[in-house]
Amino acid sequence: MALTPMMEQYMELKEKYKDYVLFFRLGDFYEMFFDDAKTAARELELVLTGRDCGLKERAPMCGIPYHAAGSYIGRLINKGYKIAICEQLEDPALAKGLVKRGIIKLITPGTYTDSTFLEENKNNYIMCLYIDEKNNSALCFADISTGEFDCTDTPFNLSAILDEISKYNPSEILVQENISTSSLNKIKEIFNGSVTKLDEGYFSKEGEEILKKQFTNFDPEDYKPETVICCSSLLKYIRETQKTNFSHINELHYYNVVDYLLIDSNSRRNLEITENLRENKKRGSLLWVIDRTNTAMGGRKLRKWLEQPLMDRNKIIERLDSVEELSTNISYHEDLRESLKDIYDIERLVGKISSKSVNARELNSLKNSIEKIPDIKSILSNFKTPLLKNMYENLDELKDIWSLINRAILNNPSISLKEGNLIKKGYNSKIDELREIKTHGKDWIASLEKQERDVTKIKSLKIGYNKVFGYYIEVTKSNLGMVPEGRYIRKQTLSNSERYITPELKEMEDKILGAEDKLISLEYNTFIDVRNTIEKEIHRMQTSAEIIAQVDCLSSLAKIAVENNYCKPDITLSDKISIEEGRHPIVEKMMPAGEFISNNTDMDTSENQLLLITGPNMAGKSTYMRQVALIVIMAQIGSFVPAKSASISICDRVFTRIGASDDLSSGKSTFMVEMWEVSNILKNATNRSLLLLDEVGRGTSTYDGLSIAWAVIEYICKNNKLKSKTLFATHYHELTKLEGMIDGVKNYCVSVKKVDNNIVFLRKIIRGGADQSYGIEVAKLAGLPDEVLKRAREILNSLEKSSEPKRGKALKKEKNTKSSRQLGFSDVEKESLVKEIQNIDILNMTPMDGFNKLYDIIKRAKSI
Repeated sequence: MALTPMMEQYMELKEKYKDYVLFFRLGDFYEMFFDDAKTAARELELVLTGRDCGLKERAPMCGIPYHAAGSYIGRLINKGYKIAICEQLEDPALAKGLVKRGIIKLITPGTYTDSTFLEENKNNYIMCLYIDEKNNSALCFADISTGEFDCTDTPFNLSAILDEISKYNPSEILVQENISTSSLNKIKEIFNGSVTKLDEGYFSKEGEEILKKQFTNFDPEDYKPETVICCSSLLKYIRETQKTNFSHINELHYYNVVDYLLIDSNSRRNLEITENLRENKKRGSLLWVIDRTNTAMGGRKLRKWLEQPLMDRNKIIERLDSVEELSTNISYHEDLRESLKDIYDIERLVGKISSKSVNARELNSLKNSIEKIPDIKSILSNFKTPLLKNMYENLDELKDIWSLINRAILNNPSISLKEGNLIKKGYNSKIDELREIKTHGKDWIASLEKQERDVTKIKSLKIGYNKVFGYYIEVTKSNLGMVPEGRYIRKQTLSNSERYITPELKEMEDKILGAEDKLISLEYNTFIDVRNTIEKEIHRMQTSAEIIAQVDCLSSLAKIAVENNYCKPDITLSDKISIEEGRHPIVEKMMPAGEFISNNTDMDTSENQLLLITGPNMAGKSTYMRQVALIVIMAQIGSFVPAKSASISICDRVFTRIGASDDLSSGKSTFMVEMWEVSNILKNATNRSLLLLDEVGRGTSTYDGLSIAWAVIEYICKNNKLKSKTLFATHYHELTKLEGMIDGVKNYCVSVKKVDNNIVFLRKIIRGGADQSYGIEVAKLAGLPDEVLKRAREILNSLEKSSEPKRGKALKKEKNTKSSRQLGFSDVEKESLVKEIQNIDILNMTPMDGFNKLYDIIKRAKSI
């Protein structure tokens, strides 16, 4: 048996788009068949039916109304599927044989632009990664909904690539077909976005012409070959999937990785920059604290500032000065925020104009937004700082665009462009004329109805209309005897009535219906002309939108500075970080006002390079460490910070090793993950970096862990290429002996008050090392049974009596008699061996066991 002609047409298209769910237009429905139908039925909760297809078994099928497709498409896209839209390319009524069909658009997670399903305060990025034969790599990122297009290049380093991707968190990643399996797996492991492989044809070296046509600011001399190839490949993909060119994607923005503070992907999660750790939601993140923006554009811009903190001191100070001026001019600032509230998402409205998908109501939203720009510009004229002054001077009020929309578009137009009711009276004389005919024609119909009732004396006589017969006069059968002979022409007989027409009625019908059709067509074409005229001014609208977004960001930072009692940090070129009464911005926000305990911080790359922090769990070590990093990040985006005062040296990187979990899917234990993170930090940190290391070595045995932690401290402090400012929290109290032995190490601990067998966390970081861990007291707070706690204290006392005096004497002797040589790993191993010998129960061993044990001791002693 053979497939039916229609199913052959379907299968031919499906073969070309195997990775897509094919929406196949049949009449008023999009139908899906075979595996696509099963997928759609499962994901969209649709009824799965069947259709004869020419084969023995019916083809699985499900469908959705074409006019409601948007919501279904959004749901599939959010689940990571790609969709191919197949439309009828000719009128079925005029088609000879099978209706021609073709793919008019491909929708993927990264090319989806429906604002109903996009987060308004978050960009929807699609990115491309290209690696050439010399191992040079380039990345580019685009948001089709807003027109942003960023790119950068770097020698290939997978860790660095992943860090860049984490800044943008794209929903779709394009890669070469021959990308290495290990690289691809690592990308998929870290990012949830869809990954699309492109064949080598996309990555041609003829990309310059594509970029010249697309971007007004593109000069091939400014870009490396791999960057040109990467950008042109992404553009090709966008054009081929969307089947159109986008005029709003018109400016290529190149950035250098070293222009921004680098926060690796692991640190972004640990510090909860844009999402909290527990639920991956905005609430409980730093973005949640600082985002008081009033526009969607400002919300997206502030997120980008937070993802890419500045390294340029002058730019940071420009922002800080602007935030200060806004926060100290409360009246002007509140007026500014009030005006910003009425601004719609100009960036995405411009994107809809460019993609030819904007409707009349959305143009009115653009008009209403533009209407507020003069107010914003007027308020900005009162500020004197360079950044705000520059924004005032460059903010285009777009009065001509406002005037055009105001003259052309009705205040309450139809949503659909094919129903008329779009254009204002007075804008187009032909539209006014056709409206007059349409309106007067209906008045004439109403007048004729009254006239015929008067003439025939039939009170129930009425004039009706349907699409088949047009206008008609209807008389019920009980009144047929009252119809004057020869007055009407019979048209249709119904069970209860007769329908008639007259020559005059048909003549007026032609005028009215002709006017309606012409009016709808003319209004549509006039709207297209208005839209095309506005499209020519896209660059101006984008410039104004960019300025408004930046103003909104600065306003948000000023608002939180006042509300949360933040201070303006001093941005220095020194190596020092000095924070007086610093607070954790997120934790503080979660607590009642005034309850958070502030702490001081003094760090540099010499005397106070590594702060060794000891103290019990739950006492606040991790919170303190995180708050220092968050204060630095806030300062470098140009924000005031939660402290009484702060002097911040610009950092190039922030690394964290806080918490770890098993990665069983890839065969990595907690300790392996921890060591990988530490390795990454030690390889990539510099003397301008800030390191946060929490409990290094805890994932293995005590002596192994202590040895590793010790060695890491030595490496950070003694390696001249490193010497990073470091916060190092640990439970290994032996490490406190390193103060005085290793330059730059300073002991700090969390203050704890012990009352009987209970402890109170004072949350205060003070100089000196902790005298004990208080682990049993913490276990008590967690609710362990009293019997377990009692036994734990007995064991602890026993261990302390047997080992601590010997260990203390060994360390004291080492310090006093061998001060020229610091305590090393072999000393720790010797102590371990001595302890093992002390615990040998020789009386309960066989001669052979004794010889074996002696052999083992000699072997270990030789290795020390």
